[in-house]
Amino acid sequence: MSANRSVSRRAWMSSVATASLAGVATAQEKAAAKPNREEQEKAFADRMTGTVLVGNYSVVGKESKPSNPERYELKKVSKFAEDVWVFEARVKYGQTDVTLPMTLRMIWAEDTPMITLTNATLPGLGSAFGARVIFHGDLYAGTWQHGKVGGHLWGTIEKAAAAEKGK
Repeated sequence: MSANRSVSRRAWMSSVATASLAGVATAQEKAAAKPNREEQEKAFADRMTGTVLVGNYSVVGKESKPSNPERYELKKVSKFAEDVWVFEARVKYGQTDVTLPMTLRMIWAEDTPMITLTNATLPGLGSAFGARVIFHGDLYAGTWQHGKVGGHLWGTIEKAAAAEKGK
């Protein structure tokens, strides 16, 4: 190999190594950047208490029909146990309008909370309910299941007073 080629190759490898290392954070930097779960949970409870989820839901197999409005008025959201949360909510969709405490499992994907519900019975709503709903900024989205029927849901998270004005 010629001397020029050898120098050129070393320079290229050096620049690739430098670029690679620039994108790698140290363990201390990663730990500092990782949010504290306790702080995340408190912020989520504070953020969600007194809000309204205003959005729509769809039914799989009936995509040709327009989406349906839904509304979840969250009076209070609080952590009950390790990954168990209580959402005191008024649920409104279709002809349904019921207020109840919902005990939901919350899991986190880094800084993103997701509630899960599997084959649950909800007083006033029925049984065999399932859902996976994520919350990100002022948005929520997910899937729902009620027996053999299921679909998607999505919308915005608004403070209760602002949601009332927009009705």
